Amino acid sequence: MQQDRAAQKVALIERRSIDYIPESERHGRLYSQFTLWLGANLQITAIVTGALAVVLGGDVFWSLIGLFIGQVFGGAVMALHAAQGPRLGLPQMISSRVQFGVYGAAIPIVLVCLMYLGFTATGTVLSGQAIGQLLGVSDSAGILLFAAVIVLVTVFGYRMIHIIGRVASVLGLVAFVYLFSRVVALGDLSQLLRIRHFSWTAFLLAVSLAASWQIAYGPYVADYSRYLPSRTSPLRTFLAVGAGSVLGAQIAMTLGVLAAAMAAGQFAGREVAYIVGLGGAGATAALLYFSIAFGKVTISTLNSYGSFMCIATIISGFRGHVDISRRQRLVFVLLIVGAATCVALAGQHSFLNAFKSFILFLLAFFTPWSAVNLVDYYFINRERYDAAALSDPDGRYGRWNWPGILVYVTGVLVQMPFISTKLYTGPMVAHLGGVDISWIIGLVVPGILYFILARRAGQPALLPARRGHDIA
Repeated sequence: MQQDRAAQKVALIERRSIDYIPESERHGRLYSQFTLWLGANLQITAIVTGALAVVLGGDVFWSLIGLFIGQVFGGAVMALHAAQGPRLGLPQMISSRVQFGVYGAAIPIVLVCLMYLGFTATGTVLSGQAIGQLLGVSDSAGILLFAAVIVLVTVFGYRMIHIIGRVASVLGLVAFVYLFSRVVALGDLSQLLRIRHFSWTAFLLAVSLAASWQIAYGPYVADYSRYLPSRTSPLRTFLAVGAGSVLGAQIAMTLGVLAAAMAAGQFAGREVAYIVGLGGAGATAALLYFSIAFGKVTISTLNSYGSFMCIATIISGFRGHVDISRRQRLVFVLLIVGAATCVALAGQHSFLNAFKSFILFLLAFFTPWSAVNLVDYYFINRERYDAAALSDPDGRYGRWNWPGILVYVTGVLVQMPFISTKLYTGPMVAHLGGVDISWIIGLVVPGILYFILARRAGQPALLPARRGHDIA
């Protein structure tokens, strides 16, 4: 028996999917959480996101401040989700069954799958550019090669993801230190920082870009902390995940801001080539292209792994317990990565503007979910869920929790007048000088509404999740 447990602990290929992780299989340290999220953010897409603050009208000084405020605020939201992992031992989105019902949880989960698809596709575009330059092939060939790597790592699962995260954090730090040194050598930073033309529109755009970047991790961040021992401190989990994510994203976005300010309009459309060009040519450029491609492996794998978890959660909600073999897992991953690759190939030539609209519009769907989930977990049920009821449509949480669903839909709708993206612009935006404050409303309004409705419902006291009970 002890040998079996030891084998489970050292197995490189993960055997579990959305099951509850029993204490005998818990492993890992908080340091791995820090390195995972540091490495996940030290990557080219975060650079591009930071650059958007300048490309779309902001100056360097106020863009950096706005991005940092957004990182801290959004990072706190995502890290609160991460702290649920060790306590529950479950993937993040299964806990949505408490707020929306065993069947109703499929509503936000489907939207989460679309998010993963979009982020995987946009990351694959940039990785394809890097691989294409590194190997001397087309961007499309680079995209296909990158997709093959993502499939392989995703199939290996949780442990491999953390290993890749540690390597990516080291490579990322080395590459970013070098690139920052080149930026300092090539540009006049003091001159860039002296230009201070404050604009609420540009400033809040920077805040929203960073906040949305962090909040978008919320639907899957606990997937990567659920193997930690249940005795792990929630506060330390919060700090390890939050610090890694905020630090990594702010470093990357700061480089993006400086690069875009120095680019004089040459950044959009050739993001990867411009960043690498800051570092030089020849062998140095090849190493930077490799670092960029490898940096995207971590986050793209997180997206693909999260998609697999979400699809398994949706199926299990309607069919009951589902045992997923490794072969079935491979098929799911191939379909997920294949769909993202098709989107990447189709949209690779209009990346920057499409990405900006995509990540900002995401806020309308995920801030209400975060608000409802966090209020329920920390203030209503106080970190205690009935494990058996999570997979029982006739149990405590029911098939459809209409108050939770109504609050979520309301949270999406109340943001619509305040959204400002190319996909959609609400009527109140013009009255606010073009400022998008929808994400603030999307957190506050549904959070308050859910708290009021849940308290009035007077749910009976819940038992802690039963240790050793598999959830599927």
